[in-house]
Amino acid sequence: MVMTADGVRLTALFAARFDMQRSAGRAKTGKLSTPKATGRCVCGDVKFEIDYPAFWAWHDHSDASRRAQGCAYATYVGTWRSRFRVLQGSERITRFDEPKTRAKRSFCARCGTPLFYERASAPKWVNIPRALFSGRTGREPRYHLSIQEKVDWAYMGEPLAPLKGYPGVMWVRPKRKKSVELPEVL
Repeated sequence: MVMTADGVRLTALFAARFDMQRSAGRAKTGKLSTPKATGRCVCGDVKFEIDYPAFWAWHDHSDASRRAQGCAYATYVGTWRSRFRVLQGSERITRFDEPKTRAKRSFCARCGTPLFYERASAPKWVNIPRALFSGRTGREPRYHLSIQEKVDWAYMGEPLAPLKGYPGVMWVRPKRKKSVELPEVL
């Protein structure tokens, strides 16, 4: 275990891997650099980049991702580990290993932002929440994983209308009940 100045415990292998990726990602002189997509956590302590374009993007409706991200579904961008680099704050990254799925979820130790999602079945990949990127990643999310686990309260494209008196707030209008005409009693 490696203890950072802030008291965050990292395994030595985990800390070394991110430091190694950061130094391996530095541009070599004399070569054109690959376009990058950059992202960061909420507090800005952890910054990272991937080579542009990302390999794929998807919406994950699984219970595990929903709980880890705190939303109806999580949208991820996936890339090869060799095309991913932590630029700043590797010592601020803490990790949770899911015992059931053997997945690894990394978070910023300062602000709690979910950063990276690594599956045991795909060790050469790293998945990053799409919302952490400041610009385009080169891939639009076209896939929906674990759709059978989607929640019934998630927005699924229903028509929205502005809520009167609340600028910028949209809502789903309730469906009008059909009026039933009762027969006249003589």
